[in-house]
Amino acid sequence: MAVTVTNQATPLGNKMVHDTSANGTAATNTTGAAGVLFFLQVDNTANSQDSYFKMFNNATVTVGTTVPDFVFMLPASASRAISFPLGIAFSAAFSHCCTTAGGTAGNTGPANPVVVTYVTT
Repeated sequence: MAVTVTNQATPLGNKMVHDTSANGTAATNTTGAAGVLFFLQVDNTANSQDSYFKMFNNATVTVGTTVPDFVFMLPASASRAISFPLGIAFSAAFSHCCTTAGGTAGNTGPANPVVVTYVTT
């Protein structure tokens, strides 16, 4: 097996958002600008029920009304890391929340906060 190391001209991302208490209330316009999402880590280990992490390409969000652009199901007592090597463009802003139900209508936060980290440009 061979190992290859390639020098990168630019970093993967230049902003890291870390939220230690993602819940049913939206964290809006977290980066203050549009950008590209490269990495997401969500820790639902504090909850004994499934949770749903929702991301919005929108600077203003009403949880339960605004349609999320992405919904990630988080199994109970689990943590997930997802990379997007080519990136996912957000043309307006980054906003997020975490609820106990998927889809648009879910607006109740999990019993315990969910820890979220994501890397953007």
